[in-house]
Amino acid sequence: MDGFPEFMKDKKNAIDEGTDRQIEGYMYDGADGSQMIHWTCNAAGKSAEHVHDYDEYFIVVQGRYDLIIEGKTIPVKAGDEYYIPKGAAHAGEFIAGTRTIHCFGGKRAKRKK
Repeated sequence: MDGFPEFMKDKKNAIDEGTDRQIEGYMYDGADGSQMIHWTCNAAGKSAEHVHDYDEYFIVVQGRYDLIIEGKTIPVKAGDEYYIPKGAAHAGEFIAGTRTIHCFGGKRAKRKK
């Protein structure tokens, strides 16, 4: 597959990424305040270094995400998964066409209004 199925891209679940149109994301909320989000990166780009006060787990479905954590660059390619503990500063770089699924132990994103 080259994209997530249409039923996973309901506009009611679309993430508000501000003016960043290179990433398309959709979220699902857990009863415990956690979130699951899947992203499609339509162009190559970077995520700035940031920290969460909750754990994060992700898997790369397609493409590659180079995770930058603790001064090391870790290539995470299709089929690979990674766990980022809360409080760990991290950033990343991705190639166009990368698709990922992330699980967050807290609220990571807001829906478009």
